[in-house]
Amino acid sequence: MKNIGNKILLTGLGLALSWSFSANHVAAQVAKTKPAKVAGVKALPLDAEVRTGKLPNGFTYYIRHNEEPKKRVTFYLANKVGSVLEDDTQRGLAHFMEHMSFNGTTHFPKNELVNYLQKSGVRFGADLNAYTSFDETVYQLPIPSDNPEILKNGIQIMRDWAHGATLDPTEINKERGVVLEEKRLGKGAQERMMREYFPVILNHSRYSLRLPIGTDEVLNNFKPEAINRYYHDWYRPDLQALIVVGDIDVNEMEKTIKAKFGDLKNPANEKPRTKYTIPLTGKNQFIAVTDKEMTVTVAQVMIKQPALNLITAADYRQSIIRELFKRMIGARYAELQRQANPPFIQGGADLGEFLGGLDNYSLFVVAKPGELESGFKATWRESEKVRRFGFTQTELDRAKTSYLSDMDASLKEKNKTNSDSYVNEYLQYFLKGTAAPGISYEYNLVKNDLPGINLSEVNMLSKSAIKTTNRDVLLLAPEKDKATLPSEATVNSWIAAVEAENLTAYNDEVSKQPLLTAQPTAGKIVSETKDAALGTTTLTLSNGIKVILKPTDFKDNEILFAGSAPGGTSLYSDADYQSASNASGMVSSFGVGNYNPTQLEKYLTGKQLGVSPYISERSQGINGSATPKDLETALELLYGYVTEPRKDADLFTGIIARSKAGLANRANDPGSVFQDTVTAVLGNHSIRRTGPSIAKVEQINLDRAYDIYKDRFADASGMTFTFVGSVDIEKIKPLIEKYIASLPATHKGEEAKDLGIRIPDGQITKAVYMGTEPKATVDLVWSGVFDYTPTEKVTLDALKECLEIRLIERLREDESGVYSPGAYSSAGKLPTPRYSLVVNFGCGPKNVDKLIASTLDEISKLKSAGPTQVNIDKWRAESLRTRETGMRTNGWWLGYISGQTTDKEDLHQFDSYTKELNAVSIESVKAAAQKYLSGKNYIRLVLLPVEGTK
Repeated sequence: MKNIGNKILLTGLGLALSWSFSANHVAAQVAKTKPAKVAGVKALPLDAEVRTGKLPNGFTYYIRHNEEPKKRVTFYLANKVGSVLEDDTQRGLAHFMEHMSFNGTTHFPKNELVNYLQKSGVRFGADLNAYTSFDETVYQLPIPSDNPEILKNGIQIMRDWAHGATLDPTEINKERGVVLEEKRLGKGAQERMMREYFPVILNHSRYSLRLPIGTDEVLNNFKPEAINRYYHDWYRPDLQALIVVGDIDVNEMEKTIKAKFGDLKNPANEKPRTKYTIPLTGKNQFIAVTDKEMTVTVAQVMIKQPALNLITAADYRQSIIRELFKRMIGARYAELQRQANPPFIQGGADLGEFLGGLDNYSLFVVAKPGELESGFKATWRESEKVRRFGFTQTELDRAKTSYLSDMDASLKEKNKTNSDSYVNEYLQYFLKGTAAPGISYEYNLVKNDLPGINLSEVNMLSKSAIKTTNRDVLLLAPEKDKATLPSEATVNSWIAAVEAENLTAYNDEVSKQPLLTAQPTAGKIVSETKDAALGTTTLTLSNGIKVILKPTDFKDNEILFAGSAPGGTSLYSDADYQSASNASGMVSSFGVGNYNPTQLEKYLTGKQLGVSPYISERSQGINGSATPKDLETALELLYGYVTEPRKDADLFTGIIARSKAGLANRANDPGSVFQDTVTAVLGNHSIRRTGPSIAKVEQINLDRAYDIYKDRFADASGMTFTFVGSVDIEKIKPLIEKYIASLPATHKGEEAKDLGIRIPDGQITKAVYMGTEPKATVDLVWSGVFDYTPTEKVTLDALKECLEIRLIERLREDESGVYSPGAYSSAGKLPTPRYSLVVNFGCGPKNVDKLIASTLDEISKLKSAGPTQVNIDKWRAESLRTRETGMRTNGWWLGYISGQTTDKEDLHQFDSYTKELNAVSIESVKAAAQKYLSGKNYIRLVLLPVEGTK
């Protein structure tokens, strides 16, 4: 159900290229046995805070009390079974079985399970979910723990999932369409190429024949007996575990689990759970794959090796060495990418998990058009330097400092760790045997092991990981470049040429200068007011800036902050727009004060902070986070970004070159072309709303971007800052006076300009014909003027949610025409109050008109009769639970206070939220549907394959 894949993800410059095992979630490792003793060496203990046990039938459980968040509990049912166990008649049925667990169980027939949970405030897809991989199937259920009836039924649901699916043949046939639509969503260039190269990189193992999404032939034609057989064979207690973490009584939960799951029985003559692996052949392999919708040329080298199983203390020490290696090699490639003329669009290397009992040293390069050889050699050269010369002592020292700082930050938050983090630890412990001794135990391991890890050990790992055997070279490229792609012999000659070069060892240059060229002259706090009900203190500074402080106890070691002022790119002409819109990202990437970006990265080693200036359409500001210990450094960095930005022509040239190269083949990708079309139509074809292009990149002028950046931050007097988290008000005041009250102020009193860019009125239909796969994407948009009040915002949200519930019930469950339809609403106050409501889904091209008609029919019913009371109740329960949990996070409060301040709205508006929620009725939603979904302003946007595609 989750669309999560194992990926190599290349991000930056808007580029996201990934390969994915299937449209479903796929784990990165084969299931391993539970840790005991390994070669006579004692395994690390399981976290002492978790209660664990195994019932006589083999069923395992893990229970932990945790109050982050309060009044919540998360259940995971883990099954050590997945697609690798399917026989030839069952390909895709491990995943199909996961779907069927939501379509009828002993105590929740048909779709009653989802219906019941929605009434309890659990969101389908967001909270309630599951995934299937090669080796595992996992169900997740977070529910309220303060309602005994809901808690009781939650445990019953887990029992039903363990072995209570009804597998009604009628429901099976209805679900075929849903699963096939999920499979359809995964189709495209990446999926087509993956099916070609997967057998090679998986060494033609069983994994290459068992993609979890399955085959059309099986999904369309399997008999109910086939899935019943899979369920009977594999859903059994000796392969299952229940993980329970949350605000519960551990003793009572253990009693309940023993009573509920103790009667599960393993099948007679049970099948052995074979542990499949990917064999290492000792050979090197090569494959080149092209596709006409591929937008870039990628080369990847994968050097496979036996997995590092994390079970013993010795394993843990090796994992530390590996992490140090990863940090150092990552920094090397980041520095290489910052060159004036970087040799590639992106490049890097990593060492980590692969699949089937293997790990993988992976090196990749996204080449500039026509420059694969130079890009590949540059990437390989950096790896060869690491293999030949290793790292330097100063690099290792920084990596150790960074690693220990991360562990220290985790230790300080150990009492405020979210339940999901614990659940995932115990999940990996059960499935793979990955040690989970707890953060205190791990911290002591690191404190003991880290000082003794020397440079020779890390460099030894470099030599053992970067081997000459079990090496696969994979090339992915646009089809038009097929004739010019190198052969295996050619790529091998590139590798040989680099290895024959007279390379020099890396020189680690570290600056000893202070961050800033000039220290700030502190200002003053001129007034202070407190709001006891809100729990805030508001400071007015001598330069006109306002600072709102909200101390919380949600985290022990976290401060989030944000500051903004009106203005933004709206104050600049269309001719300046590209320079203005890219100014903040561009200038901040040049470093700050005395430090270029590489020096800055080294300077910040071991500090837990992040600071990011931005310039949006209507404002400019700075977002950041820090631990209390590192807050002063974060504020010093903030001051530097405002007063001492850098200009670097060489880095600018490199960024422009990579950006243009990344856009060269953008028009090949149907999804990008469609999204650009949607943006353009909804933006009324303003040049500020059309998609990226090489021509637009060429409009970016370094001097103009730098001047606009400085102009935007020249007057901080209109800014309001908000700090939320582990804030000590008296300790933070001197820092605010030094670094924020000292910011420049000219008191211009600027306001953002209304550019008049609106979603166009009227009825518009636009179809984009592109792509060869039989798949369509539909966006339906309603928009217009909005009565911006708390009541209307809540009612619009109710309308959106009630519509989405009905679309899931009708388009997915009744008509089996889509996988995951969504409805989304937004309501903005500035520059003028307007709303939009969007319905989005993917489907088969032949079903577009039918499914749009069904959507419009559901809207018509909302306008004529309103929603059902039960759907309003579902929305209300979900909203209350979501708000309750959100208000216990620093991020929620930062977003709320900042948003209300920007919109000049009352900060106490949240006090009336429950009242507004309870006031929503069938009639008020019906009236909203008539007002906001009248069809007067309606845009239909559809992506279809090229005509003639079946």
